[in-house]
Amino acid sequence: MSTQRDYYEILGISKDATESEIKKAYRKLAMKYHPDKNKEDDAEGKFKEISEAYAVLSDEEKREQYDRFGHAGIDGRYSQEDIFRNADFGGFDDLGDILGSIFGRGGGFGGFGGFGGQPRNGPQRGSDLRYDLKITLEDAANGLDTTINVPRAESCETCNGTGAKAGTSPKQCSACHGSGQMTRARDTPFGRFMSTSTCSACGGMGEIIDDPCPACKGTGKTKKVKKISVKIPKGADNGLRLKVRGEGEGGTRGGPAGDLYVVVHVEPHELFERGGDDILYELPITFSQAALGDDVMVPTLHGKVKMSIKAGTQTHSILRLKGKGMPHLHGRGQGDQLVRVIVETPVNLSSEQKDLFKKFAELEKGVHGNHTKGGKGIFEKVKDAFDS
Repeated sequence: MSTQRDYYEILGISKDATESEIKKAYRKLAMKYHPDKNKEDDAEGKFKEISEAYAVLSDEEKREQYDRFGHAGIDGRYSQEDIFRNADFGGFDDLGDILGSIFGRGGGFGGFGGFGGQPRNGPQRGSDLRYDLKITLEDAANGLDTTINVPRAESCETCNGTGAKAGTSPKQCSACHGSGQMTRARDTPFGRFMSTSTCSACGGMGEIIDDPCPACKGTGKTKKVKKISVKIPKGADNGLRLKVRGEGEGGTRGGPAGDLYVVVHVEPHELFERGGDDILYELPITFSQAALGDDVMVPTLHGKVKMSIKAGTQTHSILRLKGKGMPHLHGRGQGDQLVRVIVETPVNLSSEQKDLFKKFAELEKGVHGNHTKGGKGIFEKVKDAFDS
């Protein structure tokens, strides 16, 4: 299970998306979740998530590292400042405008840290989590109520998420005076230039913990495994994503928890193949069943049913069992089961069987179309041969 959402999934694009497709997807989502336009509780968190995904995938070098190593290739190589550096957020004047739209002019990018003039010590929303769940085709057809175990970071109960030992509290960083950032002036022949970087003393938090909580070692979070009930609807298919609100990682300093996304993977079945809401099943039958017809029992996802094979059925014919397929995901009817008939050629014939087929071969002589010169149909001849 991955504890960080896939950047391509966040933007809703494929892994071979072009630069223009990445930018188009970002602009569309940024406009949708921009906090100035979207007042939903999770809009700000989604906007930050979208911006980070775009900052990585729009940069050729960062995207290559991410494609090769996933989040480990980004988190282990780039700081948050590096991730956003040189990113072209077309449609906004610059990154400051994006950050300002969330936190006000000069505000810091709380979820990512390192930008603006405010520290990261305010409430922060927890990260979203992804859980990949494998189910059987029968589970997909009938629906499933199950419980999953999700490892996640939760707010430390010992220190209530402050990171400080009981009876103590964090104090303001004296190096950055609580801003979380250091500003340096540099004189050049072209004038004075100001540069801002994350405060190394407090790591951009704006505060120092002298006595860290022994339970969480000052992080404010502890790792736990949570049992979470999940309901898989009837008709679920590969890639179905279910959102469980508030079951992601815990927030920091009173911030809301993230969400959990359960991604469904339907395992291959030994008998059936799925095509949308229809189920395909291959039924081997004998030559005599195909020639003379028969009633056979056919397995379905809903139990065995009787199916009639008409005389003269050809191999690879498709027979339909109405309503024996997958239920529609949103409860509107049911698919069918399509039975492909495979006529098997007999092997290892006994002497008696060989004699009968030789007799049948002689009867075939003189046949034109489906009838002999004598007027009897070919299948009547076959029946006569096997009855004699």
